[in-house]
Amino acid sequence: MAAKKLAAGQGRELVAVLQARFAKHPQRHQGIAWAAVEARLEQNAGKLSALAEMERTGGEPDVIGRDEATGEFLFVDCAAESPAGRRSLCFDEEARKERKEHPPKDSAMNLSAAMGVEILTEAEYRRLQELGEFDLKTSSWVQTPPAIRKLGGALFCDRRYDTVFVYHNGAQSYYAARGFRGLLRV
Repeated sequence: MAAKKLAAGQGRELVAVLQARFAKHPQRHQGIAWAAVEARLEQNAGKLSALAEMERTGGEPDVIGRDEATGEFLFVDCAAESPAGRRSLCFDEEARKERKEHPPKDSAMNLSAAMGVEILTEAEYRRLQELGEFDLKTSSWVQTPPAIRKLGGALFCDRRYDTVFVYHNGAQSYYAARGFRGLLRV
């Protein structure tokens, strides 16, 4: 998916959507100028297809910071709820194959890789929650430590009672209200 190149007009339309969202939510990226983000997007036009997939699947990507070591801007799904086009997915492909009955159409790890984005870590998810209130009705898979995954589990997070919670579930489970949030470095 992410490897698909956007037509010039589609790229311009997407950048306009991103710019409008950037302007609407300044609290997410204090101290970052849109001109710097746009210049970085122009230098890394190949990343637009991943951003387009984030947008198409309901993620509403926005800049939430900058990696000081690399200079990359961090685009994260900022939709109020877990992106609607990325729900009902088990954690990874191994878990999907383990489902004997009613396997989901895909897995979070597989779809994120196909999109060209990373699933948020627990720390990244908590950082996002400092910028707003997300997943008040849904939940999102997060990267899971190998020791937990080896035992068949996976982690997910949500926000309830004005608190961010991290939980565990069998990696093969999937729910209509659980998806994943992506991170793209540009």
